[in-house]
Amino acid sequence: MSILKYFGSVSSVPGRSSVRPAKPDMKRGFILALAIFAAVSPAWGQSSQSGNDDERSVEESYLQDSVAIAIIREQSRSDNWEGQMLALEYISEAIDSGNTNDEIRGALEYIGLEGVGNVIRENGRIINNFPDIRARAAGFLGNIGTPEAKNSLIKMLLSDNEPWVLSETIKSLAKIGINDDEETVRTIAWIVRRYDTIAPNDVLAKSALDAFDSFAQSNDGIKDPSAIDAIMRIQNGRYIRQVQTRAKDVLANIRKHSQR
Repeated sequence: MSILKYFGSVSSVPGRSSVRPAKPDMKRGFILALAIFAAVSPAWGQSSQSGNDDERSVEESYLQDSVAIAIIREQSRSDNWEGQMLALEYISEAIDSGNTNDEIRGALEYIGLEGVGNVIRENGRIINNFPDIRARAAGFLGNIGTPEAKNSLIKMLLSDNEPWVLSETIKSLAKIGINDDEETVRTIAWIVRRYDTIAPNDVLAKSALDAFDSFAQSNDGIKDPSAIDAIMRIQNGRYIRQVQTRAKDVLANIRKHSQR
């Protein structure tokens, strides 16, 4: 998909009645992308003239990938919603094409901590807090699926305060399935206990239960006692009946998998 097409797509933001003017960092990103586009376009033109319009050469592919990485790197550091959404669009294309290198993972970690770990304030107000962006970044990290992506998700889990984002982060951790030394289930259990005390949340609890069940199936049970305690808190806590029933089922599944 062309760079210019993306520039057109971010001019209108779903769910907003008007478009905010581009901030300086967004403008820098546009200039950067256009400059790179201008720099590599001769190579594309040469390919067309040589009659190879139906295939990209290795060099062309490398140049286009470099353009995408440059835009991702620039826009992931943006302090506005539009810039970070643009970065996520390019990240989505990169992952779909099989590019899951560490620059992609690093950009997603940065976006996933935006507004909670990487905080920008104006007149005392946080101006870069976008939970929907962080939730989407968590989903992409789950698609990458590497140990490094798991570590990024653990950082997000320990930093965020939005149950919706935490729920998506837990889902991605379960999708990756890495639980070395019980670190992942122990961290999820800590989140469950924290919110069980201050503000029980059914969606967050259900995501945690599903994750515990998944880890139990793939690891012959769960050995960390804090995870068992978290599940029992949900079973006996202030949650809807469906979530409490799910907790009971997960405990039974853990016992079954532990007896293998």
